[in-house]
Amino acid sequence: MTYASLPPAIVGFLAALERRDLDGVLDHFTADATYAYAMPLPALEGREAIGAMFGKLLVEAEAVRWDIVGYTVDGDRVWTERVDRFTFAGREVPIEVAGIFELAGEKIRAVRDYVDMATWRERKDA
Repeated sequence: MTYASLPPAIVGFLAALERRDLDGVLDHFTADATYAYAMPLPALEGREAIGAMFGKLLVEAEAVRWDIVGYTVDGDRVWTERVDRFTFAGREVPIEVAGIFELAGEKIRAVRDYVDMATWRERKDA
């Protein structure tokens, strides 16, 4: 699926993820952004906390690609259905995700990802 009609902040964020460019990833977030990646765990608060999470992941993963299956944009909210793909030790680990992005101008203010962490751990550790 093409991402061309997604808001620029999300397009840039996805491109930076694929490049495994942590600074590029963080450039697309507001300073006070929140990221909830494993509901119901508490959200990460601020770019520093988000950077720590993505930094670890981007070092560990040899490749990252988030495939957008479908999405809808309504004002400053973007709902996505995705398959997030990570490559570890030459093996791709996909995980299905429903995610909501909230925007503030040209930046991402909040992300809430709904994912089955048990399935993620099982696939990653297989």
